Amino acid sequence: MGIIGLGGQRVIEYGRLEKGDPRPLNEDTIFEIGSATKAFTSLLLADMVQRDEVTLNDPVVEYLPPKVESPERKGRSITLVDLATHTSGLPRIPTNMTPKDASNPYADYSIEQLHQFLSRYQLTRDIGSQYEYSNLGGGLLGYVLARRAGMSYEALVRSRICDPLGMKSTSITLTPELKARLAIGHNRSMKTVSNWDLPTLAGAGALRSTTNDLLIFLAASLGYTESPLAPAMAEMLEGRRPTPQPGLEIALGWHISTAKGREIIWHNGGTGGYRSFIGFDPKTGVGVSALSNASTSEGVDDIGRLALIP
Repeated sequence: MGIIGLGGQRVIEYGRLEKGDPRPLNEDTIFEIGSATKAFTSLLLADMVQRDEVTLNDPVVEYLPPKVESPERKGRSITLVDLATHTSGLPRIPTNMTPKDASNPYADYSIEQLHQFLSRYQLTRDIGSQYEYSNLGGGLLGYVLARRAGMSYEALVRSRICDPLGMKSTSITLTPELKARLAIGHNRSMKTVSNWDLPTLAGAGALRSTTNDLLIFLAASLGYTESPLAPAMAEMLEGRRPTPQPGLEIALGWHISTAKGREIIWHNGGTGGYRSFIGFDPKTGVGVSALSNASTSEGVDDIGRLALIP
């Protein structure tokens, strides 16, 4: 767990790299961050808007291969902002996803399958009318932004976010040095489980990172460090859409919770063996990163939120 505020930053460690492994965790231990990746994906979108490479209201179909269609309803196309705010009408996962290995469910989902799904799927409600969390939508957003930039999603994250901010341990592909720092994932029964691979829907949850790197990300989000991404980070919070849950809105990639008169900006994540939470309070200037190499139902959300709103 890492905390950053006006008085500096602090890291608290507890646990081991793997059950039975004597090596402790530390601020440079690598974890899968799961859906917290979506904050990075939407930052890419906001940054590309700032660079005049895309607009929020661009139809997704503009960035798909020519023969691939995108679902429409009542003459309206899904736009980039619909994907970032989970209001596209797309389901949580594509209906043609049938993993061969349930312990690594996204690994064999191909680009061809994604194209087939998009060309055939019929939306069940109006685009933009309702919030429904969608890993498919987050993954599709990362895919089309990478196509627009002419590089892989991982290369785009590295060039537009990690390199400018100095986040040296955030990636998808692990070098031998990074792999040596990887915390091994465990399920809720504390059994070792496989890492997840998301080759096609990387923007939904493929990133791996450390407490130190996420504190760098939070420091830039809170304005503690100067960054070329500051305008994009600010834009992420401007356009908000409601959700069915009282006190919860969705912005570009970030959830915004209102409690005790405070607004908390956050995203969590989970894979088969990990749970994550990143969040910050713009008014108090406090940011929190919480990472676990055990995928329990409670996760680390309660720890992260308690640090932000005691």
